[in-house]
Parts: sequence; C-alpha cells; structure tokens
Amino acid sequence: MSVKGAKDAARTPGRGGPEARRGDAAAGIEADGPANVRNVALIGHSGAGKTLLIEALLAANGVISRKGSIADGTTVSDSDSSAVRQQRSVGLAVVPLLIGGIKVNVLDTPGYPDFIGELRAGLRAADAALFVVSAVDGIDTTTTALWGECDRVGMPRAVAITRVDHPRADYDGVLAACQQAFGDAVVPLYVPVRAGGEITGLIGLLPGTVAEYSEGETGGRARDAAPAELAGSEAARGQLIEGIIAESEDETLMDRYLGGEDIDTDVLVTDLETAVARGSFFPVLPTSAVTGLGAAELLEVLARAFPSPLERELPDVTDLAGAPAGGLSCDPDGPLAAEVVRTTVDPFLGRVCLVRVFSGTLREDTPVHVAGHGLAARGHQDHDTDERVTHLYSPLGANLRPVTHCVAGDICALAKLGSAETGDTISAKDQPVLLSTWEMPEPLMPVAVEADSRSDEDALSRSLAKVAAGDPTLRVERNAETHQLILWCMGEAHADVVLDRLRDQGVKLHTQDVVTPLRETFAGPAAGHGRHVKQSGGHGQYAVCDINVEPLPRGGGFEFVDKTVGGVIPGTFISSVEKGVRAQMQKGLTAGFPVVDLRVTLLGGKAHSVDSSDAAFQAAGALALREAAAAGRIQLLEPVSAVSITVSDDHVGAVMSDLSGRRGRLTGTASAAGELTEISAEVPDQELLRYAVELRALTAGTGRFRRRYLRHEPVPSG
Repeated sequence: MSVKGAKDAARTPGRGGPEARRGDAAAGIEADGPANVRNVALIGHSGAGKTLLIEALLAANGVISRKGSIADGTTVSDSDSSAVRQQRSVGLAVVPLLIGGIKVNVLDTPGYPDFIGELRAGLRAADAALFVVSAVDGIDTTTTALWGECDRVGMPRAVAITRVDHPRADYDGVLAACQQAFGDAVVPLYVPVRAGGEITGLIGLLPGTVAEYSEGETGGRARDAAPAELAGSEAARGQLIEGIIAESEDETLMDRYLGGEDIDTDVLVTDLETAVARGSFFPVLPTSAVTGLGAAELLEVLARAFPSPLERELPDVTDLAGAPAGGLSCDPDGPLAAEVVRTTVDPFLGRVCLVRVFSGTLREDTPVHVAGHGLAARGHQDHDTDERVTHLYSPLGANLRPVTHCVAGDICALAKLGSAETGDTISAKDQPVLLSTWEMPEPLMPVAVEADSRSDEDALSRSLAKVAAGDPTLRVERNAETHQLILWCMGEAHADVVLDRLRDQGVKLHTQDVVTPLRETFAGPAAGHGRHVKQSGGHGQYAVCDINVEPLPRGGGFEFVDKTVGGVIPGTFISSVEKGVRAQMQKGLTAGFPVVDLRVTLLGGKAHSVDSSDAAFQAAGALALREAAAAGRIQLLEPVSAVSITVSDDHVGAVMSDLSGRRGRLTGTASAAGELTEISAEVPDQELLRYAVELRALTAGTGRFRRRYLRHEPVPSG
C-alpha cells in the first residue's frame, strides 16, 4: 500500500519559531468513525529510539518537512522543557497520522522507569503496542516484563528494531534475543538487504520485492528482488509463511503448503493481518530513523494490521454509586464515556486534558459530567462536577489543532476543564458514569520541599495542586509530626521533573533533608515533681503534683492512673494534670518527637483554695513529666516498615545482602510468577528514603517493592 496519497493530504505549510517544522493545519485530523481509527503505543526502554522513530514516521507521512533532534529539543513529541533538559521523554505524547483514510494515533511513552505511570496511561489509551528495540543495545528486562503485561491482556503487538544501520548494530543477534524473550510468534516481515557491508533496503518476505533505500530518505523505491537476495531470504520467508499458516483459521492451508502448493500472497496477507489484530502473531520490522529505512513499511503495518477500537473491549463501567453500568460499546451514537489519560498546564490555555473516548462522541459546546473517584489515598479527593466542553483539539505533540468532534475510539485534547484530573471520567451530564481506573504504581521516594519565603507559600500550594492534578504517580503529604511538605515520587528523575514544573510556574522553593518521624519513650521507671507557683499580685497560680512514669510494651499507648488519697488534689484538677502530661508528650521531651507507650501514675500534690486552677495544674503536670525525663533515660524509637520486594531470581542474593546492610530483618521468601522471588523483610524507614532508586540500581531496573508501616522500635545506640 502506497503512502503517497497520505503524504499529500497531510502536508501543509508550517509556522515560524520552534514549530516551523510542523505541518500545522488550520484544523486537526478528524476520524469519521471508530473503524478508521488505530491507537498504537510505542514501548521500549529509554534510548531505544521511540521518539526519533516517530520523527521518521512523521517525515514519511509528510507531516513534517525535516526531522527534529533530541539534543536540540526540536522533536514533535518531546516539547516539554523537562524532556529537553533531561534529553529523554518524560510524558505521554500523541502524534496522529493519516494513512489511506485511517487515523493512526501514535502514543509516544517514556521508557525511563520513573515515568511508568505515563506509560500505563498510554497503554490505557491504546489498542495495540509497538515494541521498539535498539539493534545496538538490545532488550532489557523491563521491556520483557511489559511484553508479559500486554500478553496477559491480549494486546496486539509488533516489534520495530531500530538503529539497524549503526556501526555497532547486531540486527540478527537482537532478533534472536527478541524471539527468545517474546516467543516464537515473533517473526520478521521484512529483512535487511545489504550491499558492501551496508543496509541499502528491505526485502518484503511475502511479495518478494525490495524497497530500495540506497538513495537515502528519498528512497523506498520498489524493485524486484535479485535471485541472490531471494535465496538469502528463503529460510526467513519459509518461517514467516509457516507462522502465518499456523495461525490461519483455514485448516487446509498447512497441508496444501507442505504439499508444495504456492499459497496466494493475498491469502497470506489477510491471515497475517487477522493474526496480528488477534494478538497471536507479532511481525518484526527493521528501521532506521536516520535514513527513514522501514518507515513506509511500518506505516502500512500500523494502518492495516493493528485492530480498530471496535475489536477491543471497553474498561469496566459503573454508575457514580459503584453499581455496574452495562450497555456501553464503541459506538459514536452511544452514551458518552471518555477518560482523561494525561493533564498538563498551558500558560495560555490553562489545564489541557488528553482524552480517550470509549463511547459516544465529544462535541464542542456540550455539557459534560467530570468525575474522579478512588484516588483519595493519593491526595486526589473524590469529585463530581458539571462542566461544558468549549475547546476541542487534535494534539500533535504539544501543538493543538482544532476539531469539531471526537468519535468513540479516537483521542483528542480538551482545554479549560477546571476540575478534570488524570484518571477522571468524562460522561454525559444526564447519564454520568465512572470508568475503572488503570493500575498506577505507588510512589515510594520522599522529597521534602519548602518555599523560599512566606510570600512564596501560596504560590507553591497553587502550583503543586496543578502539577498533582496531572500526575497520579505523585503523592503530596504534609507530615503532621515533622510539619514537612513531602512529595512522594517514583525516583530522582521524576522528582526533577516535578520540581522543574513548579519552578517553571514561578515558584521559588528548595529541597530539604527528609526528617524521619521518630518517637520518644522512657527506657525505665522515673519520678517527677511538678511545682507551678506564681504570685505577682492579685490572683496567683498554685499547683504541685508528684508522678511516677514507667514504659509500656511497644504499642501500649498511654495510661494515666490516679493514686492520690485524702483529696490532696481536688477531683476537678486530676484531669488537668492528665491534660498537661498529654500536651507535653505531644511536644516531646528531649528531641521534640511525640512520647508514646507510657504509664503515668499521679501519687500526690498540693492545691490552694484560691490560686489553684485548671491551667496551673496543666502546667504542673507538664513540668512533672519534664522533671521525670531529666531524672530518667529517654529512648528514641524509629518507624519500621514491612517490606515486600519482588526481584528476578538472579538478583535475590544481592538484594538480601543489601537488606542486611540496611539493618533489615528477613522474614521470608517465596516464589512468584515467572522466574521471580518475593522477599519479605522488616526495615527501618530511615533506610528506605532512597530505596526506590537503589533497588533499581541493584536489579538493573527490574526490582519493585511495597511497604506498610509496622511499628516503632528503639533506635540502636551509637
């Protein structure tokens, strides 16, 4: 299938400035129905070449006149200032292509582990996945794990091997690694043609023709394969045909093929497309973003082999009360059900939401219901708001092109929805529903921030609310004990992006060391005498109390025992002494941390008929506890968490050794799915501040962990 017509239809004049390369049309691409939509997520580790591959596809499709550069920050899908600074994708971007009347939404997802939340959002919006693997660097374990996730949900996939023309490229070795990691159904659809040690084209294994790229990006000229080229590709062709026939629903094909019959190419192509759309066969294409090698062939696969949204299931749907709400399908005329998969803040348009429409049709000037439930633990409170869609766009990276509508199955951008956050459902005002949220990873690396001045505190609060609204992997916490503002992030790169976005909005702030919320308790019994006597003319203050303190077992809480006799302290002031003790316990005794696990016994005291008061006995109670602390010994307690770590079997020894160095106590191991082991341990929180980063380094980016507070334990001396 030629893409020349698509090139001519999409090529439009560009604008000046940073957008000069883009064919920025007056209107965006509108799909006329879900049958003519394809949503494809690009998946691969950081540096695999996803963003540059998109540049090559845009150039081959005629959307841009020249390809951008990551180093220069001029790529279409990486326009975020943080992406330019870090020289890698940090957020989900959508690039629509028009290929023979089919709108293909290519979703560029970040490959760095810190941004796994953006990748999962891309998978939620996609109906198929293109795994991008570098012929230089090969595949990593994270990519293999993501392939397994897609396999479990039956998502159709293909593989693009990039950088095949690099001097250190090992196409054959990487292809073999992909087949070993992904399975035998990963089979080349095209293979490189070499001349003089360089790749000059691709031979299509089914038609037996060569796309000649020896003339560079203007190549792609088709010619018949030479006899030597056909002979060299015969084994690969046989493997491809046998793989297609094995997936065919025509049970006679294999017998006919083995009997020597030459199966018609059109039949093979039809069965190939069916198997790919079904998610049981995975074609491989060699590509080069530099020369454009394989771009036209990849465009054809995206449009013809991958399924439309009509062939994929919708997420689970409920009403606002949580009861199942059936009856939705990918029907443009059905009830509206769409989901916000990404939220950004534009300095001119305000909040911009990237939306996947699952049912119905979004139109301008339409009232909608915006609902977000189930993320309160992340700081995103449940909300339900009626709003109006005023501006509808087709996104091209960060560039927004106006459209009038967005049908079921398509992806668009909405501006100026004041309450919408990532993960929210947009539905009809008179028929509101909720789409089930996708799996979001737990942020486990804390970063403490503080405004540079009191005048910056309001700006920090406002900007942080905007950033958090678009990032469900960010959790914001104001620690009630340390009073620090904590940003829970996925890792250092994620934290850098969050801080960059806050500073880009004019917020002046700095980071601090995270303070672990310790506790204090008494290491043994002690006695305290509290005497609060003041007389400065007029009504004075008089209160005296004597207490004994003794520690309780961990988790014992607080007990107050009254053993006074003879009414030495009037009954109305007994509770005042307890209030004073409790207030001092909350303030701390030696290090300023709350006191826990303590029994206080009130033994005696004195009162004055005129000068004694509630306030005086509260002061005396607090003073008595401080005196007891001075006479006794205070023990600091640190929080300990139960940690569950999942790692590959190869890294178990290194992780367990590292836990020992963190004062961790191993509580068990168990085999998990695949070649994985789950390690259970108890680890002090102080040792977990950077564990999200350090575990990744220990396990080549594959380890993950969960934690939950267990108890406080004594801090070791020394």
